[in-house]
Order: sequence, then C-alpha cells, then structure tokens
Amino acid sequence: MASTLHYYLHLFGSLENLLRALKYGSLLSSDIEGVVKPNVAFLQECGLATCDIAKLCISWRYLLQTNPDRLREMVACAEGLGVPRGSPMFRHALRAVAFLSEEKLTTKLEHLKKMFRLSDAEVGIVISKAPAVLLKTKESLQRRSEFLMSEVGLEPTYIAYRPAMLMYSLEGRIRPRYYVVKFLKENGLLKCDPSYYTVFKESDMTFKKKFIHPHKEAAPHLEKDYDAACKGEVPTDFRFT
Repeated sequence: MASTLHYYLHLFGSLENLLRALKYGSLLSSDIEGVVKPNVAFLQECGLATCDIAKLCISWRYLLQTNPDRLREMVACAEGLGVPRGSPMFRHALRAVAFLSEEKLTTKLEHLKKMFRLSDAEVGIVISKAPAVLLKTKESLQRRSEFLMSEVGLEPTYIAYRPAMLMYSLEGRIRPRYYVVKFLKENGLLKCDPSYYTVFKESDMTFKKKFIHPHKEAAPHLEKDYDAACKGEVPTDFRFT
C-alpha cells in the first residue's frame, strides 16, 4: 500500500490532486503492475506528459483502470479523427472518444456535418482543432448552429476554422456579446466590423475594455444590460441614452 501511494503521489504531483482522483475512483484496488503502469507508459509514449495524464485521470477516473488493449483502440480512434499523438489536442480527443462506440461517433460526425453544412474535410478540421465538440449534445450544437449561422450570419467555413466558438456558452457568452456588438453597430459606435471570433474568444475583462468601456458616456446602461444578459436576463433591447 505504501509503495502504491508513493507511485500515485508522484504521478499526480500533489496530495490534493491524488485525493481528487481517489474521491470517486478505485485506484488503490487496481492492478497497478498489470494495468495502471502499462497504461501510464503507453500514454507517455503517445506524447502525454505526467501532468497531462494526471489531468485526464482527475476528469476521467477510470482512465488508468481501462483495459490496455481498449486504451490502444481509443488512441487509434483519436488518431483516425485527425488528432495525432503529440498534438496539443490529443488528450482532449482521447477523452472525447472514450465513451463513444463507433456507431455513436459516426452519428455525431454526421450531425455535425449536416447542422453546420460542412464538407468531410471541414468536419476533420473542426475535430482536429476542438475534439471536445464531440461531447456536445445534438441539441446543444443545433442551437449554436441556428444562432451562429442564421442570426449572426457566419459562413460554415468560417466556423470550421474557428471551432472553439462551438465550445463557448451560447447563453452566457456568445449571445450577450453579439447583442452588444449589434447594438454598437446600429447606433454608429463602431468604426469597423469586428471579427466575431475575436468578440467571442476574448476574456470578459478584455471584451468589456474593448467594446463597452469606451462607450460609457454614449451608452451608460450598456454594461449593466450586458451583465444581465450573461445571467440570462436578456433585455428587450439595449438602452441607448
């Protein structure tokens, strides 16, 4: 037991992380020599650093207990989606395909293709850049598709090369920021049209600094309305006084 705890403590880097991993899992009763250590060694061969493996284990508590052959199948699946070993997105792809059968994965890819009117190549780009999109529900992606394409007017190719937008909260981030930009444009407060990808990806502080604070005098209620929209309390219209 002492040697097992020492191994896990080294793997997770801190007692706090180890306790988080042990909270819902059964690592201490796992076959450490026959399953855990071979899985860790294989993941390291795939280019994952110890800290990356620890992060995966905390969010996916059965990772190290997975049958080694099954783990190799998951890695092959992630690579087949266009996310190679060593890629920054590899661990995210591995996590995304962990609980998807081949049939479910195919269905998700088809839904993604139809919803956003993407070519096979563009679907591949989306997955290679944001594999966690596979964890989104069909309904969630449908709402994003309708808003980004129908209301914002973004083209499929634009979205395909910037799929991080599909990971942001629609109600708490994308929609409120779109309302702000739309309001500024309608009232002649923007000199040029901003990139919506830039609008959506900025931190909240940076977004306010760029698009709200410069207009405090012309639109004194804008920040209050934006904060309300982020909480789901969308005003009928942003006030302009």
